[in-house]
Amino acid sequence: MTLGHADRQADLLDDVTRFCDETLPETSIYVVLHRERDRLFPDEMFADLFLSTGRNSVPPSVVATVMVLQRLFGLSDREAVERYTYDSRWRYAAVVGGYDGTGWNQFAHTVLVDMRARLARSEDPRRIFNVVLQVASAAGLVGRKRVLDSTPIYDAVATMDTVTLIRSAIRGLLRVAEPALQSRLRAVLTSGDEYADNAKPNIAWDDEQARLELIGSRARDGYACLAVLDGQTLAEGVGQASQLLATVLGQDLEASEDGVFRIARRVAKDRVISTVDPQTRHGHKTSARGFDGYKGHIAVDPDSEIITDTIVTAGNAGDASVATNLIDDLTGAGDQPDAGSEDIDDHGDSDSTADADTGAGADGGTATVYGDSSYGTGEFHQHLEEHGIDDRCKTQQRGGREGMFHKHAFDVDLEQDTVTCPNQVTVPVRRNDDGEGTAYFAQACTDCPLRAQCTTAAGGRTIQVGRHEKQLADARERQKNPQWINDYRATRPKVERKLGHLTRRGRRAHRRGTDKIDADFNLQAAAHNLARLGRLGLRNIRGGWAVATA
Repeated sequence: MTLGHADRQADLLDDVTRFCDETLPETSIYVVLHRERDRLFPDEMFADLFLSTGRNSVPPSVVATVMVLQRLFGLSDREAVERYTYDSRWRYAAVVGGYDGTGWNQFAHTVLVDMRARLARSEDPRRIFNVVLQVASAAGLVGRKRVLDSTPIYDAVATMDTVTLIRSAIRGLLRVAEPALQSRLRAVLTSGDEYADNAKPNIAWDDEQARLELIGSRARDGYACLAVLDGQTLAEGVGQASQLLATVLGQDLEASEDGVFRIARRVAKDRVISTVDPQTRHGHKTSARGFDGYKGHIAVDPDSEIITDTIVTAGNAGDASVATNLIDDLTGAGDQPDAGSEDIDDHGDSDSTADADTGAGADGGTATVYGDSSYGTGEFHQHLEEHGIDDRCKTQQRGGREGMFHKHAFDVDLEQDTVTCPNQVTVPVRRNDDGEGTAYFAQACTDCPLRAQCTTAAGGRTIQVGRHEKQLADARERQKNPQWINDYRATRPKVERKLGHLTRRGRRAHRRGTDKIDADFNLQAAAHNLARLGRLGLRNIRGGWAVATA
């Protein structure tokens, strides 16, 4: 398939164009897309996705416009194509005009599927987000401040219990195995289960012995299949299926001394909860609020409310685990928004007329990062310090048992690597290879008059001294400053509003797998950025980008 090209000039006599010109507000995303489509998403921007021969594709500029509006309104592929076909605003935004013109009247929903697949295989799968961010940067809306946060994204599959997981994994292995291998695998199955469907076996579920026998028989089937595959060179699909089977067998089961398999009374770390989407996980946004799925992480410029980066992880990933990736534009580790990119506009320079109140500009101001206590880890504090970034990430205060001495009652001397207790006993810190340390008071606690207020442990009090102890101590001291507190309270909540915009149409993922959900979330951020630029009055003036809002 070769690259299709859209008409560059709208029909001024077209009824749809004339009606929308007269009725839609200038700040509408439909108006912005109609006016700037060929500067934002020119067909040539997608040329690398197509061959030089074959039939013409639907113009990528039209498809990109539909994809942006689709993610803004949280629609399925079929719903998005239906809107494009029957909603005059969508046709106006795509610059295809009414139904008696030369524009594309309709196309199949699979065109959207195909475009996502082409983007995913390309060297620049985030090009739509990047070009919108470059426009915002050229308009002076991307400064040196970032606010970080995350939000749950619910998965699109059912969470499976242990029996269903094992049966589904075995069924998946049998499905991808070639006929000869499948026959060998079925020959070692002894439970009598054909693994033909996902229906649960018909047993007396209130009978504990029947449940144990069910679990044991399916576990033996699973291990027998793995024994058949042991030491063989496997095709990619069979290898992935066998690895999944080994994972689900190992995470939930334990064998007793008599060889009986039982469900372990624990939750395995990084537990697989579905064989349909093996990358989804149990997650916790708070200790009392759990979910199944993924986490969407964002970095936002708090002055302009432009999203500068997004990442999707499994639901059990910590917020700070991807924080350095979200701010790599500040540290120089990632791609920088290029205000003068020829991909945006090749008709001139890109001087900004935006006021400083709307954003500090790509080169102005002190780099500052804000985050709640999820980002207040010693490692991230150190990263910010090493790159000269002003740290506004909150750090939890030290806790302890009620009525007992907390850790802050002990004097930690990091230069001497010692800890002194409230009874003025000083002991050295013993560190392991990772730099983590522990101070053992041991015998000093035996006859200590303050023991009752310090510890009930038979071996005496111990104090943990991590390798990032200095960074955490400095962070706790900083956040006592009234100016720090006022700045934090005034700035960090802005990211909550942006997350509210992103999840307004629901948190349910439309696809499965981290990569696909990450692409969707990134495109959704691009759509909301474009809507924000529209509200700020984005225009291309004399070859440069500017906003009307000051």
